[in-house]
Amino acid sequence: MPSAAARKIRMKLSDIRATLKEIGVLPSKALGQNFLHDQNLARWIVNQADINPKDYVVEIGPGLGALTRFILEKGAHVLAIEKDARLANFLHEHFRGERVEILNIDALKFDPRVLFAQREVKLIGNLPYNISSQLLLKFLGDPSPISLCLLMLQNEMAMRLSASPCSHDYGALTVRVQLHHRVKHLRRIPATVFFPRPDVDSAVVRLLPRDRLDMPAHDHELLLKLIRVGFSQRRKQLKKLLRQYVLDWDTLARDLQINPNARAEELSLLEWIGLANWIAPAPRPDTCTAGSELFPVVDENDRIRRCASRSEVHGNNLRHRAVHILIFSAGGDLYLQQRSRWKDRHPLKWDSSAAGHVTAGETYDETAGRELKEELGVDVPLKRISKITASPGTDHEFIWLYRGVITGDLSPDKCEIETGVFLPPAIVDGWTSARPEDFAPGFLRCWKAYRRKWPSDREESIRRETFSAADGAASTA
Repeated sequence: MPSAAARKIRMKLSDIRATLKEIGVLPSKALGQNFLHDQNLARWIVNQADINPKDYVVEIGPGLGALTRFILEKGAHVLAIEKDARLANFLHEHFRGERVEILNIDALKFDPRVLFAQREVKLIGNLPYNISSQLLLKFLGDPSPISLCLLMLQNEMAMRLSASPCSHDYGALTVRVQLHHRVKHLRRIPATVFFPRPDVDSAVVRLLPRDRLDMPAHDHELLLKLIRVGFSQRRKQLKKLLRQYVLDWDTLARDLQINPNARAEELSLLEWIGLANWIAPAPRPDTCTAGSELFPVVDENDRIRRCASRSEVHGNNLRHRAVHILIFSAGGDLYLQQRSRWKDRHPLKWDSSAAGHVTAGETYDETAGRELKEELGVDVPLKRISKITASPGTDHEFIWLYRGVITGDLSPDKCEIETGVFLPPAIVDGWTSARPEDFAPGFLRCWKAYRRKWPSDREESIRRETFSAADGAASTA
């Protein structure tokens, strides 16, 4: 049954006018304040998000709660982000005691990464027209904790997001958003259902995250550069706009089976990725070579008994050795890597900054330095943090955990790493707690071990420490 608070603010147009006057709000065009007064439409919009009591729903721009009350009826917890303090106070009063938190800030200043601490997050909002593209790019960044977005936008923007190639609406924003999301234009919303009435119609769109494997591997930074340049002058042919990247456009067009005189809006998302991969082919690891690597096989006390190939060690779950390295920025953020799609174990799971197996004839310390250079392209002093015993949770690896600090840029090996991101330790804590399945199990053990040694979110000492690879290192058997 709807709560008393929810029933209380089911407003007709006359109620909305009276309430706004009572709380001293003169709707602002600059803030995108257009209040929905069609109750049936509000219920329909919320129904499209398939909300259940386990959901954590973030609502941008709740206004007077037109959608909020229907979300609460589904049993979900709501985080409502409202910039106008007068409206935020109104919502505080009328939803007191409900499963709702009112946050009185500009949504552009909200950090979506804190949402990783929630199990299932959905985003609903009536986005202000003038900042809708900024909000989209902010909340839909990669990686994103949001499993579904249901947004009311200016119809023109909704058409751009859901557009197909060779249409007028198809543009750079279309390709960028559809690269990571499937977008569906659900319904056009007439201006007449809002007070005050906006100058244009709106529309409801639904965005669902793509499986990363839906798209071929590619150089993401290069792809975004090509999209930006390619759509910079829509009337120009791509072979003219992209001449600095492609010297032989005719060969490219023949290989990709595209029109040699094509313009940006003629290329599908897969063709844009094909273009990027023609310029810079996505690397793949040499799986034959990797399978023949020799690893020390050890006993329950980490004593070497013999050596065996990677395939034998992994295939028979034999005890072996590995290193994990946590690399922090000078500001204390941790670099997480997403494991390559080509990995034989835990592909696309999030993992330590760098990690790898100790090979025959190597020590733990030697392996740590080599893996750091190979995977991230850097050479910084490392310090041992903890040794973790082999178990099924570590894939039967004895692990030495190291820590280091970087002040420059990383150069991730694209054969080993799909993508990467720097995150504050507190965000990592929340993410690993709420969604452990997103991570390689070995990292979860390593992060727990690290937090036992460094439980505080304050990482100031990282900035001051300069470790040598030998400092604090125990002997390696």
